[in-house]
Amino acid sequence: MSIFEPCIGIDLGTTYSCVGIWDNDKVVIIPNDLGSRTTPCYVAFTDTEHFIGDYAYNQAIRNPENTVFNTKRLIGREFDDPVVQADIKLYPFRVIRSPDNRPQIVVQYKGEEKAFYAEEISAMILIKMKEIAEAYLGRIVTQAVITVPAYFNYLQRQATNNAGIISGLDVKCIINEPTAAAIAYGLDKKSSSEMRILVFALGGKTLDVSILTIINSIFEIKSTSSNVNLGGEDFDNRLVKFCTEDFNKKNCVDIKNNNRALKRLRTACEKAKKILSYTSQASIEIDCLAGGYDYFITMTRENFEELNIDYFSECINSVEKVLNDAFLNKNQIHEVVLVGGSTRIPKIKQLLQEFFNGKSLCESINQEEVPAYGAAIQGANIS
Repeated sequence: MSIFEPCIGIDLGTTYSCVGIWDNDKVVIIPNDLGSRTTPCYVAFTDTEHFIGDYAYNQAIRNPENTVFNTKRLIGREFDDPVVQADIKLYPFRVIRSPDNRPQIVVQYKGEEKAFYAEEISAMILIKMKEIAEAYLGRIVTQAVITVPAYFNYLQRQATNNAGIISGLDVKCIINEPTAAAIAYGLDKKSSSEMRILVFALGGKTLDVSILTIINSIFEIKSTSSNVNLGGEDFDNRLVKFCTEDFNKKNCVDIKNNNRALKRLRTACEKAKKILSYTSQASIEIDCLAGGYDYFITMTRENFEELNIDYFSECINSVEKVLNDAFLNKNQIHEVVLVGGSTRIPKIKQLLQEFFNGKSLCESINQEEVPAYGAAIQGANIS
């Protein structure tokens, strides 16, 4: 490493977070202690301690009321916000109104009831990312660049900055995720004339589509469209629903309220979804799913696409919306950048390429790591 103070780049995601650093003239995306380059945004509380990341995620089914996730959707919002109210109905943990009308997450921790703001949970995740970087570098890290969605307002950005402060980080910059993605691909240095870039970010929970312009390395977000109710988990849900009904039809056993069976089925469906991005079919096979019955089905890519075609169409609708909002047509877009693991789905890439008349998509960097990659470059520029 250089003699300068290292400044890490953190993509603080909704479902997963990722950390990178500029090291030996290149970006290194740093794996966690389990060897994974992304870490689940889960925090779990028990009678003796709290867990962050994979360990929290892996025990969620046994401890649902005290395992907290998706808090990025709560950060910087008031309790009465429609997004907060909709999410509360889906969370297995309690969310209450604080005296200042903000959402607070309530859990049992070390034998007591504890209430946390969303930024306090985010701070725990940032501490984990900080520790991952420190283990790699062999030194204390104090500086960071953190990404946020382009649609985040002032309060959401300030709450994210506060999460960084709580975690012990000096947040040098809060950077828009589309800007980080453009920096990752070096698009700010590609041309001296105006560049118009569409960033298509489809993660586990949300779809964010943004158009930004770059002139002389100055970024401007022209328009953004966010669907906080469309992501990879929705594709999983369709697959789980199909398999649940199929299992019931074959065995006359309804598992809709069997949380353990549904968790095992969801894990198998998510794995099948990922396999279908690379092959034409995938097996979903679970021993003794429920009622003493095994479950097996072969899912084809075509079947999967049919189950989710309305969601895929929604994705293209969002692209059309940001173009209209920016008063641009698709022929005026110079580059299309893919962000998020769900952009690996072949049908989504096909629809995007067809919409943009066969344009090549920027996907050479791991889609789940693109924002952290760009944030790490920005961190190197700062340090």
